[in-house]
Amino acid sequence: MTKSPEAYIAEAGEKAWEIANLPAGVGERPINKVGVIGAGTMGGGITMNFASVGIPVTIVETKQEALDRGLSVVRGNYQRSADKGRFPPEEVDARMDRISGSLTTDDLSDCDLIIEAVFEDMDLKKQIFTALDKIAKSGAILATNTSALNIDEIAAVTSRPQDVIGLHFFSPANVMKLLEVVRADQTADDVVVTSMATAKRIGKIVALVGVCPGFVGNRILFYRQNQSNKLVNQGVMPWDVDAAFRDFGFRMGPFQMSDLAGLDIGWKKGAKTQNPIRDALCELDRRGQKSGAGYYDYDENRQPTPSDVTAKIIQDVTGIAPGASSLSADEIIEACVYPMINESVRILEENKAQRPSDIDVIWIYGYGWPGDKGGPMFYGDMVGADKVLAKMEELAKDDPAMAPADTLKKLAADGGKFVDIDCGGLKTGG
Repeated sequence: MTKSPEAYIAEAGEKAWEIANLPAGVGERPINKVGVIGAGTMGGGITMNFASVGIPVTIVETKQEALDRGLSVVRGNYQRSADKGRFPPEEVDARMDRISGSLTTDDLSDCDLIIEAVFEDMDLKKQIFTALDKIAKSGAILATNTSALNIDEIAAVTSRPQDVIGLHFFSPANVMKLLEVVRADQTADDVVVTSMATAKRIGKIVALVGVCPGFVGNRILFYRQNQSNKLVNQGVMPWDVDAAFRDFGFRMGPFQMSDLAGLDIGWKKGAKTQNPIRDALCELDRRGQKSGAGYYDYDENRQPTPSDVTAKIIQDVTGIAPGASSLSADEIIEACVYPMINESVRILEENKAQRPSDIDVIWIYGYGWPGDKGGPMFYGDMVGADKVLAKMEELAKDDPAMAPADTLKKLAADGGKFVDIDCGGLKTGG
């Protein structure tokens, strides 16, 4: 491998702006005013991206209290930045003056781009897009911030699926650089071009991806989390898994990340999910950092300590005594990271990413993949396709979902490189 990981990622970030298979002469639609539906964490953060670069935004909530709370958080974020000297104090009011609050989507009728940022519920999103179809002006781009749901299904409730696209901002949206632009089956070329140009205008790093569960980033993340949970169900302690990921170069491991996000996302009292350890923690009100305990115990400064309570739950669920099952850090990484590489290859086989380097851009800028390892595809080449294949064949003996991708087998046989996989780019829309 001739390029350093740093040089490779710099080049990959530039290449990600190129839209493969784009016909000549496709122009941009003007984006002079933006609407955002939802003033929660995501909606507020998304709003800030536009107001910060001089684009007026109308943000809509269903209740005045929620709207006031959301606008207050936005002002607070701006104020903290000004206090740190990132921009002059008067800029706080200037940016807030570009934001209008509303309790009705009717006020979005003059917006050029409308972004839905409500919680992940398909029925609710369909309801919103049905309403937007009647309200939005002709030519307005209708975007959803969903992180995993089927955008083709959302677009189908409108009479203008060509105007619908996914803009998957990462949380917190005003801080995180990555934006997954998700092209649906009928998304028009000029909507893709405009979305990419708008991403650049608001200072994002972009990757154009296709519709599939979890898109690219979260689809790969699912495999990491699933494998991490499997290890714990085999008696490996969560803090040992996390320590391996920190040694690898991540700032935090999968279970620290779960505690930070909240263990009760998608969980309600009495629920029996596929993760009985998480269920048991939540039943004890160990919901993560916000409740002072999750997989870890937390002090008043939110510093984590391995928990005897969690160890006992793991023993009760698995029947394995703490410490009875141990793996080296390298073995943990192989069990969790190699399936991420394999799934990345599947994504390319399905033409859901434009190029291997786009997957690496997503993981570097969206998930904190360590820079010295260049992303899942670059790291696959550091390891070698033959080693990844051998591990996947081993894992597949117990789990058919771990079956090696055909392209992985071919790379191992031919001595090919992950970063050179050519999937032909995403298909073009209408």
